Amino acid sequence: MLRVCFTTEDLLHVTFADEPAPMVELTLAIAALQRPDPLFTLWRQRTLHALPRSARPLLELVPATAKGPLFLDPLSQGFDDGLDQVLSASTPFVRTELHRVHAVGRRPLPWTSLLADRDREAWQILEHAVRSAHAGVLARLWDRIRAGFDAERAWRVQLLAAQGIRATLAGLTPAGRWQGTTLEFDSTDNVEITLDGRGITLLPSVFWTGRPLVGRYAQSTFLVYPAVTPLPLLNDPTANALATLLGGTRAAILEQLTRPRTTTDLARQLDLAKSSVSEHTKTLRAAHLITAHRDGKTVWHSCTPLGLGLLTGTPSTTKS
Repeated sequence: MLRVCFTTEDLLHVTFADEPAPMVELTLAIAALQRPDPLFTLWRQRTLHALPRSARPLLELVPATAKGPLFLDPLSQGFDDGLDQVLSASTPFVRTELHRVHAVGRRPLPWTSLLADRDREAWQILEHAVRSAHAGVLARLWDRIRAGFDAERAWRVQLLAAQGIRATLAGLTPAGRWQGTTLEFDSTDNVEITLDGRGITLLPSVFWTGRPLVGRYAQSTFLVYPAVTPLPLLNDPTANALATLLGGTRAAILEQLTRPRTTTDLARQLDLAKSSVSEHTKTLRAAHLITAHRDGKTVWHSCTPLGLGLLTGTPSTTKS
């Protein structure tokens, strides 16, 4: 059982991550390559076939459970920053995490054991593995990962507004439930996390389909949970159908608006003239798929529940 103990102060400090964390998604992708999940079978076969040899040491360090050493998946604003954090992790932290991973059955290998001693060659193997895995697994998928993350985050925010924080947290997985102020998830491990008033950050993943995972770094705690739409289903031809329905440009604009964006943002992102963006957003507003509000001279656009439902395939509960 995974138990997350909240106080009133913690519930006031529940936030969603602003964007996917590259290092977290990378370790979850490495775990997915080893997990016999039927949903990922085709992706796993193709990715393993194309995985560079230099990336394969990560398969020896990160298990299918994704419970690898925490120094491998820090929260970061980008890949380069995340890799810097990995390479600069403190020696005591590295040793503690390697000991934890090895203690639960991940057999230590010579090069992984040498990481704890700051062996230069071992750390070069790790750096090359992370860089190669990022290039071979994550980089080419990042636009899809980001789109899936944005859609998931927008949908959960809608649920939060409609149902409140307790229902939203319990609904992160089908088996989530509250016992008083403790949030419980079924798990093969018996773990209890006390937040101590610091709150928690919610981080959905398109690679993870298992039970929620909790990571703690210094003063921050985050909860990784499976996005409703995992990566293989993001390949579904829904986007093409949407383009057929709305037109390619309007479909692309709608996909961008899972988070608020300005007319200038849309023009820059989609390489369109502002006047063209304005015409398309006018049409989408008339169809009640997006809304707009003005802040000074700036107009911000975002999806309505109807527009979000069209993107995610989730029926809108908005009443006319």
